[in-house]
Amino acid sequence: MYGKNCCCERKKKRSEEEFKSLMNRLKRIEGQVRGVEKMLENDAYCPDILVQVSAINSALNSFNKVLLTSHMKSCVVNDIRAGKDEVIDELAETLQKIMK
Repeated sequence: MYGKNCCCERKKKRSEEEFKSLMNRLKRIEGQVRGVEKMLENDAYCPDILVQVSAINSALNSFNKVLLTSHMKSCVVNDIRAGKDEVIDELAETLQKIMK
């Protein structure tokens, strides 16, 4: 089926600007996770940790929105224009996985 193991079979060359933007987002998220680790090591109060974890979840959701938008505007559009309508099924499957 189209899209199975897509992380292994298909690749996307991103612009330098898109790459840097996505990497910057991930580095900030990584810093937030390290901050939560420190909070845990320092016996921080549970609600304080929970608020920070919620911020990490929000940042990851934002990352996904940016990446998904880019995917739809480039990969999906290009595949449809090339007659590969099965990309719609792949997109629907992806959305089901990330919207749990």
